[in-house]
Amino acid sequence: MEDEEQNIEVQKSSSDENKYKDFKEITNNEQVKKVKEIIDDIDWENAKVDMVRPADYRFVFQFKNPEIEAKAVLYELWISPNKDKVELVIDAESKYIQLDKNKSSELFEILDGGK
Repeated sequence: MEDEEQNIEVQKSSSDENKYKDFKEITNNEQVKKVKEIIDDIDWENAKVDMVRPADYRFVFQFKNPEIEAKAVLYELWISPNKDKVELVIDAESKYIQLDKNKSSELFEILDGGK
């Protein structure tokens, strides 16, 4: 199961309040693996956070094999005001983390395709 290939579907916040548009699909295995490593490495805080605005991005891992039934976890991502860190929330599990600058930029580069 672990070796099953996955994609990451990324949605970006649109100017419309609480609306998201499909932004990109990450199919590159190396990139998907990197994001998985970052996520798996996180020491999540158990916290129900109330962010001041909707997430800048949201993303989910999807198995490429449609026969695999897996509950998709929705990750929501906020970019800090200084644009140097990201905060992640798994709302359904009341989990929160702010990543350090290095992990933030790694993750953001993959999800956004830019710096």
